[in-house]
Order: sequence, then structure tokens, then C-alpha cells
Amino acid sequence: MIRDLVLKNRSYRGYDRSIRLPEEDLMELVDLARLSPSSMNRQALKFHIASDEDEVMGIQALTGWARRLPELNLPYPGTEPTSFIVICIDAALGKRDAFLRDVGICAEAMLLGAVEKGFGGCMLGTFRKGELTELLNLPENIEPELVVAFGKPAEKVVLTDVGDDGDTGYYRDAEGRTHYVPKRRLEDILI
Repeated sequence: MIRDLVLKNRSYRGYDRSIRLPEEDLMELVDLARLSPSSMNRQALKFHIASDEDEVMGIQALTGWARRLPELNLPYPGTEPTSFIVICIDAALGKRDAFLRDVGICAEAMLLGAVEKGFGGCMLGTFRKGELTELLNLPENIEPELVVAFGKPAEKVVLTDVGDDGDTGYYRDAEGRTHYVPKRRLEDILI
């Protein structure tokens, strides 16, 4: 079952805007993050849920998607996510570097939870931090570290093998609707 969830958990960059993840489900996703392991059990992460349309579009405007394919300007208009969860680090609880792995652990827990509910998402590390801090009116000690988009996927993601050239770059079909993600073979990553 976990393998199925992992295989369905792709970085989706296009969503069906007519289907929204309910607020209670977003809260459940944050609760999965809350229950996840934490460095030194400091529990230094804080979470901002954005599901209000204006706030979602405000956050969307501050993010960068699929930097490998800048000519596509993803997500396409009308396929933006319907919600975001912004993962922040509370600097009052320790230095940022001590909690970076927690950010990834929590993001993955939330994304797997979304997949289990029939939704999907995408981790976004490219965003305008200062402007996002201002938009969300975050206190000085709360620093946004990762933006996670959520919604009902409206695109197909296909895993492929990395070719002989070793290129792991993702790409899209001619119509720009199917996203291909090359993955290294198991035998190529074992040491």
C-alpha cells in the first residue's frame, strides 16, 4: 500500500480548480506533519493553511514552478492549486539548519496523506520569502521554508528510466499536458 501511495505521489503542476480539498482534510494533513518525527523533538515547525481563493492566488503569484521548463510558465492559467500549506520554522526554537530535514519529512507525510485522499501536490522551494512573510503577516521569528501546493491533479505524470546519457531532467509532451520524470534504476543507486 505504501508503494502505491509513493508511486501516485508525484509533483503535480496542474490542478482541477473545480474540486477543492476540504478545510478539515487540510487540517488532517497538518496533523500528519505534527505526528511526524522531529529533530530533538523540538517541534519547531509551524504551518499556515491557505484555502481562501484570494490568499491562494496571492501565494501562487510569489512562487516559481518547474524551473527546468521556464518557457511553459507552469501551472497553466486556470490550473493553479486550490490550497497551499506553508511550512515555517520557528527561529525561537533553534537554528534553521537543525530543522531542515523535519521540513522534508513533514512535507512528504502531508503529500502522501493528500494522495490517500485522492488529491496531490507539489513542494515549492522557489518563492519570494520576504513577500510571502509579509502576505501571511508572519511574526518575526516565523520563517517560511517550503510552500506545498495541493489540489486535484489535472495532468498525467509518467515515470521513465534515465537514459544512457544520464539526464534526469523532467520534460513534457508536445501538448504540455503529460509530464515525464526520469528515475534512476535501483541497481544504479545502490553502493
